[in-house]
Amino acid sequence: MLCFRIENGKLKATTKPLPKLRPGWTLVRVRLAGICNTDVELLHGYYNFRGVPGHEFVGTVEQLRGASAAEKKKWVGRRVCGEINISCKALGRHPVCVFCRRGLKTHCAYRTVLGIIGHPGAYAEYLTLPVENLHAVPEEVSDEKAVFVEPLAAACEILEQVDVRRLRKAAVLGDGKLAQLIARVLLTEIPRVVMYGKHEKKLALARRAGIATKGVRGDASDLKRVPENFRLVVEATGSPTGLALALQMTEPRGTLVLKSTFHGAAPVETWPIVVKEITVVGSRCGPFDKALALLRSGKIDPTPLIARTFQLADAERAIAFTQQRGVMKVLLKA
Repeated sequence: MLCFRIENGKLKATTKPLPKLRPGWTLVRVRLAGICNTDVELLHGYYNFRGVPGHEFVGTVEQLRGASAAEKKKWVGRRVCGEINISCKALGRHPVCVFCRRGLKTHCAYRTVLGIIGHPGAYAEYLTLPVENLHAVPEEVSDEKAVFVEPLAAACEILEQVDVRRLRKAAVLGDGKLAQLIARVLLTEIPRVVMYGKHEKKLALARRAGIATKGVRGDASDLKRVPENFRLVVEATGSPTGLALALQMTEPRGTLVLKSTFHGAAPVETWPIVVKEITVVGSRCGPFDKALALLRSGKIDPTPLIARTFQLADAERAIAFTQQRGVMKVLLKA
């Protein structure tokens, strides 16, 4: 099969045999894969990554090993998306770790992560995942929508972590791909969501989805130019400079959710956290079922965020295009 590996900071095409399956695992033919900012960070040295990246995908199950005839009938031939964290049970570890025993599979002490830690990802014609990680994609949800399930689930995680029922407004810092999804998810529960960003075309996309927007410069001058405060602020700029502004904008006893993952240090003063008694919440993966429900209901349509679709064979050009200024979601078609 054709796949693309990150080696020494470059994406390179290679071919390799189809992977062998362990019992309870599936072979999935990739239909579409999304290029994420995390993939770009991996290219730049995040996690010292070497291997096949890509963790956003929709595909078709081709094989399922070691399962009953009924289970094979259920899955083989189905369109699926998949949770990216592979935990103790699927890895064959006995006994399972303390985090798995607590039901925190996404924090498994021995986990591998599709396209990020120790497991080849979706920049390939085929990938493997345990059947327990799969979610069937409803017929009403197109491939172009389903490829967003993983990042949309990450946005939904905020609603699992923070009680937003009494909030009348919230702020999202950043106007990129994840920030756009976060703002759309928050708007399903909060009457007013304000996105702060520095790219007018991206802010225009948010406004078309009913999200209020305000322009910022993305540098230290914003600390003097942005007077608003919010009980809930989500930092999703993908930049270390966003954190200082987020701390300033979070009101006393408010909640700051951190969604950015970037390679490098983020110098920041911690005194506002103490003085304003801010609750800081790290937020990562989230519930696929809720993301699929939002797509199926039509409450969220992420397809306006798609900038361009490349063939898998053009993955090198695709990831270079992704890094151009102002580009939103780029897809790979296998």
